[in-house]
Amino acid sequence: MTSRKLGLALALALTAGTALAEPSPAKKTLIDKIVAQQQGLAEGLTANIIQGPLSQLTLAGRAALMQLPADKREATAKAMDGELKKFVDENVPYLRDKIAKAVPSTASALLDERFNEDELKQILAWAESPVSQKFGLANVELQKAVAQKVMAEAGPTLDGRFKALNASVAKHLGAPAPGASAPKAAPAPAPAPKK
Repeated sequence: MTSRKLGLALALALTAGTALAEPSPAKKTLIDKIVAQQQGLAEGLTANIIQGPLSQLTLAGRAALMQLPADKREATAKAMDGELKKFVDENVPYLRDKIAKAVPSTASALLDERFNEDELKQILAWAESPVSQKFGLANVELQKAVAQKVMAEAGPTLDGRFKALNASVAKHLGAPAPGASAPKAAPAPAPAPKK
């Protein structure tokens, strides 16, 4: 083996050894405490992962429902709701379990890589403080309040824009827009002014 290859092999071995090195016992204890606090992350992350595709599917399903004859809509809607509920009931616990198992190893490695022991102590002190816990609760309420205010103001505009988008997509597909009625006759021209 040439000295150049030996040097490269040694550098790779040292790098790999550094990357796989365990943190000190004190640092590991801090990391473990922080990771234990992150287990609640599974709930929020599960909801985010499941809600995105379900929201899209639900919107598409509602649009498709409007294409059905009126007498079949209610039964079809109930069947769709049943399928969605079944999907959520089966997949939320599965995903929550996968996330809960992934958090410790993933978070531990990230915390070990990005923070030194002093920084971990600061993070833990903040996370365990009453002010942090109070802020966490207030932050949930703050997000909810902002979302409600924004939707109260922007909801009607967004609803109109979604309807316009839906109509545009339906037009491109050559399908009637969901909820569209037959085209209205053009208004009669206004009578000419009398002279």
